[in-house]
Amino acid sequence: MSAVNEEKSVTCIVCPRGCRIKVSIKGGEIIRISGNLCKRGADYARSEVTQPMRVLTTTVRLEDGHLLPVKTARPIPKELLFEAVRELSGVRVKGPIEIGQVVYSNVAGTGVDVVATRSWN
Repeated sequence: MSAVNEEKSVTCIVCPRGCRIKVSIKGGEIIRISGNLCKRGADYARSEVTQPMRVLTTTVRLEDGHLLPVKTARPIPKELLFEAVRELSGVRVKGPIEIGQVVYSNVAGTGVDVVATRSWN
């Protein structure tokens, strides 16, 4: 007996078009992607259905008590976002900091660095 078809809908965020993309799945395998107006949309939908990834933006505390805005240098698996936030909640950074400077490495065991999104003197 064949597995039941499943259909998931995603809104593409790759470009301003915001295509509504349908992904048809059978037996755990993607069998069809429709509704995208470009290849990048199909790639995004495939990734979103199989392993959603997100860039984490948050803050870490500076030693002087101020907050420094930071983000992951690359997207990390969506299911690790809360773990990454918990990990970063205990981080204390000493200034000065330059924009783009790595302030934490290998967040949540992903191999992805966390970088400053603002300079601080």
